[in-house]
Parts: sequence; C-alpha cells; structure tokens
Amino acid sequence: MLTVSRLSKAFGRLQAVQDVTLQIKPGQIVGLIGPNGSGKSTLLNCIAGTITPDSGRINFDGHDITGAPPDRIFRHGIARSHQDPALFQRMSVLDNTLLPARQQTGESARRAPLHHLWRAQENRLAGRAGAILQRLRLGNHYVTRASDLSGGQMKLLELGRSLAGEPKLMLLDEPTAGVAPVLAYEIFEQIATLRGEGLTFLIVEHRLEILFDFVDHLFVMHLGGLLAQGSPAEIAANAQVKEVYFGE
Repeated sequence: MLTVSRLSKAFGRLQAVQDVTLQIKPGQIVGLIGPNGSGKSTLLNCIAGTITPDSGRINFDGHDITGAPPDRIFRHGIARSHQDPALFQRMSVLDNTLLPARQQTGESARRAPLHHLWRAQENRLAGRAGAILQRLRLGNHYVTRASDLSGGQMKLLELGRSLAGEPKLMLLDEPTAGVAPVLAYEIFEQIATLRGEGLTFLIVEHRLEILFDFVDHLFVMHLGGLLAQGSPAEIAANAQVKEVYFGE
C-alpha cells in the first residue's frame, strides 16, 4: 500500500530523515519507534504532505505522492493525527467530526442557499458522524465544545474525525500521549478493530508496552535513519535497539 524509497529531509545542517526505505502492506498495524529526535514525526509529515522531502519517492496505493499537497494526499486516502490534537476548539464535537466528509453538496456557494439539494446528504453524514462518536464513547458529547473535552477524549475525537474522511491509511503520532493507561489500551483496541475492517495504520508511539501487543511489524529510527525492522519479538531481542533505544 505504501512504499517509501530512499527518503531524505534536512533542516539546515540537521539531517532529520536520511535515506529511509520502508514498505507497509494493506491491513497492517505498523509501529514507528525510536528515541526523541530520531526523525519519526518528520517522516510522517513527509508522507502526509506537510513537509516536502529533499529526495526520495513516496508511492501510495499506486500513486506517486512525493511532494504533493496535503489535500491531494488526503483525497488519495491518507489521514494524519498529531501528538497534540489539532482540533477546532470552539466547534462542537459533532461539527469537528463532520468536517472531513467528502463531496459535500452544501459546500458549493451556488447550492448552499438551496437547502433541498443538500439536506438529505447532511442528515446522512450527521448520522454517520454520530455513529463514529458513539463507537468512540463520545456519544454524550455531540454539542460539547472540543475545548471542553479531556485530553483522552480529544485524542478520540481526532481519531473519529480522521475516520469520517474515509481513509485507507492512518498516520497516528503518539495517539496515547498523556492518556491514562486504561484509556490508552482502549484506543489501541479500537485501532485493532478498525484494522479488522480494512484500515491500515502507521503509528508513532512511545508506550511500547501497549504498542508491542498490537503491531504486526516495527521500524526503529535513530539519527534520521532506519536502525532495525521486524516483529515485536525480533525488535525486543535486537541488541542495537536495546543499546540505542533502551539504554542497555
């Protein structure tokens, strides 16, 4: 589904990503781990289109998306969440979830005043958004402002908003950061369920005790490059990873 080939990105003298090559198959949950500053978020940003790589290629689902703008990459089926949820804080939970829906007739300036042209579609999209929020245990917060949610609920809302865009691949940047352990595990259980329904995930996560229970494959970054890859058992037994990542 996703192939990254010899990707590099520098910021001045800092080589944030260096000659990274990786592949992700449809239906996988893939972990991307490494010490702080190893280049994980920069790699996600290059894939999502918020940063343009200096060299290398990115192919997704048969399309070359190298350097494409984020809106085009989103239309191809990639959604990205952030370590600090990027929500519209003054909008309701439901309105946040409705934003990514594709081809909304009412967004046309010519058709917006003609309610009969888009009312049925709007009701259908609202119903779908409501079902997503119920699934993520946010069903009692439809009219709640995003700013009034807890940190864990904000993480769930960002996940729900991404789902409303009907992605094929989700890039999640520390989806459980700052979340209580019980809720963190529930978030990964939701991810596992969604994988069973056909979604693919690339996840940056520091809570390895949870991540290792759910991923199929792991990539380990260090100083901008790939240090190792393999199954959770192989990564846990890798001497280089233990030295660089765990300090052993």
